[in-house]
Amino acid sequence: MKNFALIGAAGYIAPRHMQAIKETGNALVAAYDINDSVGIIDSISTDCAFFTEFERFLEHTWRLRRETRAALDYISVCSPNHLHSAHIVAGLYLGCDVVCEKPLVPTPAQLDELARVEEETGRRVFSIMQLRHHPAIHELRDRVADEANATKYEVELTYITSRGPWYMASWKGDPRRSFGVVADIGVHFFDMLHVIFGRLERNVLHHIDDYKASGFLEYEKARVRWFLSIDANDLPDAVKGQQPTYRVIKCDGESFEFSSGFTDLHTVSYREILAGRGFGIEAVRHCLETVHAIRTAKPERPRGHEGHPLAPETKAD
Repeated sequence: MKNFALIGAAGYIAPRHMQAIKETGNALVAAYDINDSVGIIDSISTDCAFFTEFERFLEHTWRLRRETRAALDYISVCSPNHLHSAHIVAGLYLGCDVVCEKPLVPTPAQLDELARVEEETGRRVFSIMQLRHHPAIHELRDRVADEANATKYEVELTYITSRGPWYMASWKGDPRRSFGVVADIGVHFFDMLHVIFGRLERNVLHHIDDYKASGFLEYEKARVRWFLSIDANDLPDAVKGQQPTYRVIKCDGESFEFSSGFTDLHTVSYREILAGRGFGIEAVRHCLETVHAIRTAKPERPRGHEGHPLAPETKAD
């Protein structure tokens, strides 16, 4: 059994990490958040120390190092995106391996710095990239690998995950802290596209605002029109009022729908990390570089048929 501490215990995604720690047979022994609405911890452990001040959390976890049975093995980071780097570094210097929500950091330069801290401490950082474990993605990846196409696949990716007013009122709605909608909800679908279709060759941004973004990506094996949104008004009429998400990838006209099957993928991710098969810094470098390029790009008008049909600039035509 491994001992875990959790940073960001009151966050939106923290319960999935708590459940994953429990379901993999491990112990949550310490947690930290500036907010104290964390009663859910009791459903995981009634022995978990909790702190609302990071300094006291750090002091407690540092002391645990002297107690062989209580010493931490892992720290899970679910804090706001702009704090990931600082909390990862703290975990590594505490002598722990770190499990962190995506995105690890916003820039390739910060990723290089994390790699240096890994070398200094001898510990590892792993990113949660749960889409890599989704059965529908496995099916498409295997099909693409098995087929020898003379031409590139024509791909249309639609990723709508509705968020209520709380989203824009929280840190997630502040691009200085979340790094924008592309980084906050889009990083793992860029990872998915790379895993399926290979090396990225061209990256064009068509539209970006606080609620949605769209563009065109060309990979070794595919030309991809993409659209992501947190606006429920973008949901297709067929699913409005029935489900809050719509995640579909069309490959040469054939749809692979992956709106469901997300809830237990954090547990799968933890099992893989504990088994030594987690996704480290180099495994996620490509998607962070893709996101960074999009965030710093100037939007362009779509060429030919490169615009996604749901994107604002395409619908305006």
